Amino acid sequence: MTAYLIRRTLHALIVLFGVSLIVFVLLHLLPGGPARASLGVRANPSSIKAFNAEYGLNQPLPIQYVEWISQVIRGNLGFSYKLNQSVNSLLIENIPRTLVLTGSATLLAIGVAVPLGALQAVRRNSAADYVVTGFALIFYSMPSFFLGLVLIIVFSDVLPIFPPTGPTATAPLLTQLPNLVLPVATLTLITVALFSRYMRSSALENLAEDYVRTAKAKGASILRVLFRHVIPNALLPVITLVGLSVPGILGGALIVESLFNYPGMGLLFWNAAQTEDFPTMLGTILVVGLAVVLGSLLADIFYGVADPRVRHQ
Repeated sequence: MTAYLIRRTLHALIVLFGVSLIVFVLLHLLPGGPARASLGVRANPSSIKAFNAEYGLNQPLPIQYVEWISQVIRGNLGFSYKLNQSVNSLLIENIPRTLVLTGSATLLAIGVAVPLGALQAVRRNSAADYVVTGFALIFYSMPSFFLGLVLIIVFSDVLPIFPPTGPTATAPLLTQLPNLVLPVATLTLITVALFSRYMRSSALENLAEDYVRTAKAKGASILRVLFRHVIPNALLPVITLVGLSVPGILGGALIVESLFNYPGMGLLFWNAAQTEDFPTMLGTILVVGLAVVLGSLLADIFYGVADPRVRHQ
C-alpha cells in the first residue's frame, strides 16, 4: 500500500507542475501582459517599463516562472494589482465559501444518487426506472446557468420562496441558509443525474454476478443482498467518478457563483479574468488544479482501500 501511495503522489506532483507551467505561459502570452492590464490601455511606454522592472516582468519567461514557483512553494501566491491585496488573503476569504457550496452539493448528490441508482437497478425497465432516467438525462444535459435561471424564475419569481442571490460576504453563512438553497440545488441536481446513472449501471452489473444468485439461493432477502453485497461493490466505480468529477463540479461552481453573485473562488476568478488580474488568476487556477489533483489522488487511495486487487497490481 505504501508503494501504491508513493506512486500516486508522484504522479499528482508531476501533473500539478505541468498545470502550473502551462497556465503561467498562457497567461503571460496574452496581449498586453500584466503591465498593460494593471496600468490601462493608455499607459505610456515609460510607465510600462517601470512597472515591469519593479515586478521582475522584464526578465526572460523561464526566470519569471522559476521565481514565481519558488514563491509559491514558500506559500506566497503574489499580490493583486487590481484589488490591492495579497492573493493569499483573497483565497483564504473565498475558499471556505466555495467549499461549503461544492461540499454540500457533492454530499447531497451522493446521498441521493446512490439509493436512487440502486432502486433503478432493482426496478429495471419499470415505470419508476423510466421516469428517473428521463429526469436524470434532462438535468445532466442541462447547462448549469440555464438550470440556475429556471430555479430563480420558479422559486424566486413565480413562487417567492427563496432569495434569487447567494449569501453575502458581510454576514456568516449560517445566518443566510435560505440564500444557499438555490445555488446548492443547481449544482446538486446536475451531479445527482451524473452519479445516479453510473450507480445504476454498476448495480446492474453486480446484480448479475454469481455471488448475488448464491446469496438469494441461501434465502437472503433482496434488501440484505442489496445493502450487504451489491451496493458496497457497486460503489467502487462511483468512488473513482467522485474524484474525476471534481473539475466539473468546480467548473459548475464558477458559473453558479457568477449567476447567484456568490462570493467564492468562482466569482473571484470571474472578476479577475474580466479585469485581467494575472496574479489572482494564477493563484486561483493553481488552487483549483491542486484540488483536482487531490481529488483524483484521494479517489485512487479510496479505490485501493476498497479493492485490494488494485493495491497488489
